[in-house]
Order: sequence, then structure tokens, then C-alpha cells
Amino acid sequence: MGDFHSDLRALSQAIERELAAGRLDFPTVLDLSLRIRQAADDPNSSIETIAGLIRIEPVVSARVIRMANSVIFNPAGRNVGSISESIQRIGVSQVRVIALVVAMDQLAQEHRSKAMRDLARDVWQNSIDVAAWAYAITRRLRTDKPETALLAGLMTNIGQLYLIARVGQYPALAQNVREFADIVELWNPALTRAILEEMALPAHMLDAIDYHNPYGGRWPPQSLDEILFIARLAAESENPFATKEREARSKLLESTKATLTDPTFEDLLASAAQERDELLAVLSV
Repeated sequence: MGDFHSDLRALSQAIERELAAGRLDFPTVLDLSLRIRQAADDPNSSIETIAGLIRIEPVVSARVIRMANSVIFNPAGRNVGSISESIQRIGVSQVRVIALVVAMDQLAQEHRSKAMRDLARDVWQNSIDVAAWAYAITRRLRTDKPETALLAGLMTNIGQLYLIARVGQYPALAQNVREFADIVELWNPALTRAILEEMALPAHMLDAIDYHNPYGGRWPPQSLDEILFIARLAAESENPFATKEREARSKLLESTKATLTDPTFEDLLASAAQERDELLAVLSV
């Protein structure tokens, strides 16, 4: 077992090589998620082809049916029990989201270090919270496709989660969470961009996820980066790596509220809160 600094050098060199080669070493738990995404993006894939992939993983299957029967997608109360019917009801884009959610849930739970498991759980819960708000706000304002905002929210912290997963190969890094946070701050932007590009997400989604500047656009928010900014402010769960953001959040929130009217910040969140809570219940374990 190496010491912290030797493991840090080894991880940094590995990431540099992977970024230079354009090939990241994805955790195996993401394999099925990527396969489902590829099938969903293939215009020649049938519903039954995608359903066959989903049936491989019982947790994904259960989540797909659960979402199809949730209040958001089943307001009439007519439940479905098959994967194919569920896909037809919620749409292929939501299937991709659920596959990602299950993979990231598993990723957050499999780390041998309790400290890293706790970090991964908190980071992922913050991602789900931001995603649920982004989805609900977008549905309320009708400014974009809600499923696009949902996926963008889930990917907000993907670079951080990737780094936590990689620590399993460098166990000494897990012994010093404070210094590990500095590593995350250093590598997160480049890794996030590389992961999103590897997943072939649209350019406007990549740009929106990269965008962390204080809100300075139109009100109500219209573009995806504006929606994500508001969703990050609204999120009730904290990202343990966002210490600077946490320190400035209350002041930023108050200044943002003071300048936004018709509807006010509070009005917008209140109108979206129920859908946010319903979706959060579907996405959370």
C-alpha cells in the first residue's frame, strides 16, 4: 500500500494519460448504463431491444416500472407491470436517466472506504436534488425539455463521483479526505467535460453543466445554464466538495431573490415543489 503522495502521483499520471488519449477508465458499474444509452440513441433499436437490456438488471427494471407508475407519469392511476409498457409511457430518454441513476447508486455504495462511501452518497444525493429541481422548474416554465434538464442535473457532479470511484485503486488517498478534496477541485472540471463528451451529450448541455458563474441572465430563467443555476440554489442537500459555494450560498441566494420578480424566486420554487418532491422520491433509493 502506497502513501498519500505516491498514490496521488499515480492517480494524477493515470488521469493525465487518459485525458490525453481521450479514453477514460470507466467503473464497470457504468457499463450497462452506457449500453442502454447507446441502444436508446440508436434509431434502429426497438422498444423490445431496449427492454431486453433493462431486464438484465432487476434494479433498473424495478425503477423503470416504478417511474412509469409514479404520479408524474401516471396521473390517471392506471398502473403498468411490464418493461415494454413502462418504456412506452415514460419515454426512452427517461430510461437512460434511470439506468444512470442505478449505476451511480451502486457506484456510491461499493467503495471499501466508509469515508469515500459517505462522500459519494452525499455528492450523488446533491446531484439528484439538483436534477429534480431542474426538471420541475423546466416543466413549470416550459422553457426546454424537462428530461434534458433532469439529465443535466444528474451529471452536475459526475467528475467528482468519477474521482471517488478511482480512489479504490489508490487506497492511501481515502485516508485523507481533506487533501482529497483539493484533488477533486483540481481535476473535476477537465474530467467532467471529458466524461460528458465520452457520453456524447449535446454541446449546449455540456456548456450548461460547465457554467458555474453567478446568475446574470433573464428572469424567469430560460436557458439550461440558468435553470441549473437556480436548481443548485434551491437544492436542500449539500455537496461536500462545494465548500466555497456553501459559504457564499446564503448571501447569493438573498441577493438573487432581491432582484428577481414576477414570478418571484419563492413563487417559482413553490409552484415546482410538489413535482420536485415526487420525482425526488422516484429517483432516490
